[in-house]
Amino acid sequence: MSEPTVLLVIRDGVAEITLNRPQQRNALSLQMREELAQVIARVRDDAAVHAVILSGAQETFCSGGDLAQMLDPTQNGLAWRDRIRRLHRWFPELVNLEKPVIAAVDGAAFGAGLSLALAADFVLATPRASFCAVFGRLGLIPDLGAMQLLPRIVGQQRAKELVFSARRFDAAEAHALGIVYRVLAPAELMGEARALAARFNDASTAALGMAKSIMNQAFHLDAHAMAEFEAYAQTVCRSTEYHQQAVERFKTKQPSRFDWERE
Repeated sequence: MSEPTVLLVIRDGVAEITLNRPQQRNALSLQMREELAQVIARVRDDAAVHAVILSGAQETFCSGGDLAQMLDPTQNGLAWRDRIRRLHRWFPELVNLEKPVIAAVDGAAFGAGLSLALAADFVLATPRASFCAVFGRLGLIPDLGAMQLLPRIVGQQRAKELVFSARRFDAAEAHALGIVYRVLAPAELMGEARALAARFNDASTAALGMAKSIMNQAFHLDAHAMAEFEAYAQTVCRSTEYHQQAVERFKTKQPSRFDWERE
């Protein structure tokens, strides 16, 4: 039996997902894709999980697709199409996971690795992190959702520049572009990721999840549709036990259960 390529540890309401092919720079193999699908589904359905951290083993986040498997001469066009379509059976689950997702990026986030980072709500990176929409170097187009996610974050013109040039950019530039939330020393990366994830333990996972789900639709829905989603979600949130307890705390002048500034 092969070693797992994706590790999952759940503690104190935080799920830590680690890409675990360090000898291959955590390249996204077929096995890793299947295991990511399973892990993401498990985290999605675990009500005890309030936040997720996605990282790579041994100073690399993810170097992209596994080129050794991509060079398989037995794969015809239809097989390749199905292979790409299978990615989109689980990747949207990560993008739209109704829990905060934090990517802790150390080393390369190239190709599909860049897409995995873009799927997170917050990207923490070290100065030795590097990013690249490398597909153009191979005569390919970006996949794993990059052509949708990248323009949303950096704007259409800059996204085209990064894709057309297929150039590498560092953590400082990624921060300036709005891809990276914070740049941290390597020794601080996972500690800060865990601290950030822990901030959400006392938040309403339902409210955060619905807010995330609606905001993820903001670039392709009109104002009327967004308002309808808002009305529906707010009604659901008002019926939750979390909201009722928050109102009682306010009435009795108790401190809020969730206070970002208090963390």
